[in-house]
Amino acid sequence: MSENQALRILISGGGTGGHVFPAISIANALRQRYPSAEILFVGAEGRMEMQRVPAAGYEIIGLPVSGFDRHNPVRNIKVIYRLMKSLLKARKIVKRFSPDVAVGVGGYASGPVIKSAQRKKIPTVIQEQNSYAGVANKLLADRATAICVAYEGMERFFPKSKITITGNPVRKEFAEAAGISREEAKRRLGLNPDGKLVFVTGGSLGAMTVNEAAARAIPVITDANASMLWQTGSRYEHACKSIAAGFDNVSATAFVDNMALSYRAADVVVARAGACTISELQIVGCPAILIPSPNVAEDHQRKNALALAKNDAAVMILDADARESLSSEIARLLADDSRRATLAENIGKMALPDADSKIVDIITSIITKQ
Repeated sequence: MSENQALRILISGGGTGGHVFPAISIANALRQRYPSAEILFVGAEGRMEMQRVPAAGYEIIGLPVSGFDRHNPVRNIKVIYRLMKSLLKARKIVKRFSPDVAVGVGGYASGPVIKSAQRKKIPTVIQEQNSYAGVANKLLADRATAICVAYEGMERFFPKSKITITGNPVRKEFAEAAGISREEAKRRLGLNPDGKLVFVTGGSLGAMTVNEAAARAIPVITDANASMLWQTGSRYEHACKSIAAGFDNVSATAFVDNMALSYRAADVVVARAGACTISELQIVGCPAILIPSPNVAEDHQRKNALALAKNDAAVMILDADARESLSSEIARLLADDSRRATLAENIGKMALPDADSKIVDIITSIITKQ
């Protein structure tokens, strides 16, 4: 098949950056290899992909799908109604667009679209980011053509013959950041290249536990003559900035424009344990303290963090312990250059670069067999 032949690729999923950014990375790799390819995204109405995907230059259609409410089952009546509407709309999209391959990256919209494609006998590729597979992907696996994963041992969830370990696609700037020194990264951020930096991030919306634990850690960071770059998230910006205002060594902001450079500059990163975050940390090679969110399906963040902790590639602190334990763990790492170097080396060994290109290789193999 000619690499310039017009392909039609449907990419579905989203809801969080951990799904959206890998999806966009796959689309970019497809566009680079097949410049004339037609790529259509399907996401969930009101979720971040409805802004992020068009900003990246791709068309997207939204489904009215939403997640199940585990705390208030009565609300799931509306969720089921939205799911049925989404299945009908997904069938129409698949029929009209008639893709050569449909790719599901997880998230609310992925299930209806991939299921509809499979019913039409269209080849499907599932991309599972986490070390513990999501419910939708497990249900779709038997009829999937190929399954791309980031962790070993995923045959406990999926047919072994369909699995390829590709890693999770990350944005190119993370690989670029890995190529510069920590001191140079600090210079580019306008920081003292000789001082130590703790970078705290709880994601774009923020995480209350992470922010509260970070606030308690400011005195030990100050005592270590280090500084803290604090991505508070939009929900907690005002409160965290008020706390930071009392310290010259703390910079608080709702969003960080250059995450890759911030990771590279940091002597210690404090973060949640989403699959996208972990893949980025692996590519850059960051000494990290991971605080898994307990508010996710299948407790998958704890399992992601545990996969690194078992390999001495990160420190894991449970959410319930973070407020009491984060300060002392940061103090220990800032005082121990050798320990930080070990963590950075081991997490870097787990990196799987060029995942987006590997996934396009799989898509190409599927198409050429048709």
